[in-house]
Amino acid sequence: MKVAYLAAGAAGMYCGSCIRDNTLARELKKQGVDLVLVPTYTPMRTDEKSEAEARVFFGGINVYLQAKSSLFRRTPWALDRLLDRPGLLNWVSRFSSSTSAKDLGDLTVSMLEGEQGPLYKELQKLVVWLRDDFKPDLVHLTNSMLAGIGVGIRKALDVPVICSLQGEEIFLDALIEPYRARAMKALRAQVAQLDRLVATCDAYRDEMSAYLQVAPAQIAVARLGIGLDDFAPRSWDGFDASKSRTLGFFARQCPEKGLDQLLHAFQILAPQFPNLRLRVAGYLGEGDRAYVEELKKESADLAHRIEWLEELDRAEKIAFLQSLDVFSVPAPYRDPKGLTILEAMACGVPVVQPNHGAYVEIIEHTNGGRLFPPNKVDALAAVIASYLRDPKVMRRDGLAGAEAVVNHYSDRAMADQTHQIYRRILGARRD
Repeated sequence: MKVAYLAAGAAGMYCGSCIRDNTLARELKKQGVDLVLVPTYTPMRTDEKSEAEARVFFGGINVYLQAKSSLFRRTPWALDRLLDRPGLLNWVSRFSSSTSAKDLGDLTVSMLEGEQGPLYKELQKLVVWLRDDFKPDLVHLTNSMLAGIGVGIRKALDVPVICSLQGEEIFLDALIEPYRARAMKALRAQVAQLDRLVATCDAYRDEMSAYLQVAPAQIAVARLGIGLDDFAPRSWDGFDASKSRTLGFFARQCPEKGLDQLLHAFQILAPQFPNLRLRVAGYLGEGDRAYVEELKKESADLAHRIEWLEELDRAEKIAFLQSLDVFSVPAPYRDPKGLTILEAMACGVPVVQPNHGAYVEIIEHTNGGRLFPPNKVDALAAVIASYLRDPKVMRRDGLAGAEAVVNHYSDRAMADQTHQIYRRILGARRD
């Protein structure tokens, strides 16, 4: 079985989707799948050894120029390759936060139009490489923003194309009009022509069935998994509740991840628990620095009890998580993945999450945390307090989560489910 997995780089930052794609590619290879992980837009950045090809297709510079001007749609491919150099793409991606809402809308529609849009030349480059160099039996797209590419590949190579769904509706819904309406029309038309869609949990399958206007049976489920080689539960032996306790947040520092909600909950908890401190870490983009600076000003009276970090490598991330007693990323949107939630559980730390998205299924399957009503800061604080007042339950749920992640949310389990989807699609095609 030969599979081309098309992933999307995240402009030089650690990205949950990139980490998930890289982990899945590695495990599928271990299962005997002849798989190539092909980056698009920018190179991929993960906190494990990269499985990705060095070459980038649909490089961000070429995509931008060709969407803007017909002149660049006629430039020689050799010149385009110079603009797709990974180092150049990573350098330019540092300025991506300055892209206007109109430009984002134009680019999104151009990508979704596929062979009918202004990026036809970029699609042809990818098709030629797949046809002449790799010759896949199946193509797997990382998210529905690549659906237009997938339809073009399916027609040109006559191979099945499947597409993961990983939260891209949040981006689409934020587009300004008329681009959002145009993007939605193009997206629904394109996904209807793919062989299968793949969601990360049952709730997200149902949500995306309505959103994309496809039958639920058209969406398979392959649950998220994480690589566990370096993870181990924190030690709860000799835990002393009278000593300092630590609440933690690890995710992109932005409103979408609910950092402000957790900070406000901490402000409620601080007078009740004088030995409680807060540790914050995760990628901080230039566009969100003002947001974080404002949060720091709001909590200036508690500055001595709050530690602010930014990006962490894998070893630093695991050490950070193992230093915590309770973990929360109270994202106000319905997160379809929850990778950092699983990572905290793998470190034996109980989690407190909103009662929506993938969090519900993860916590129900693991007993590794508790839920609260979304966007209710008082409720968030109350649930965290219930853990802080009962260390035995905190320890019990932390260890239960660690065991359940090993049994149900490992990289191997994710690859097993995905491999089964591949086999069913290819088997049905042979029949």
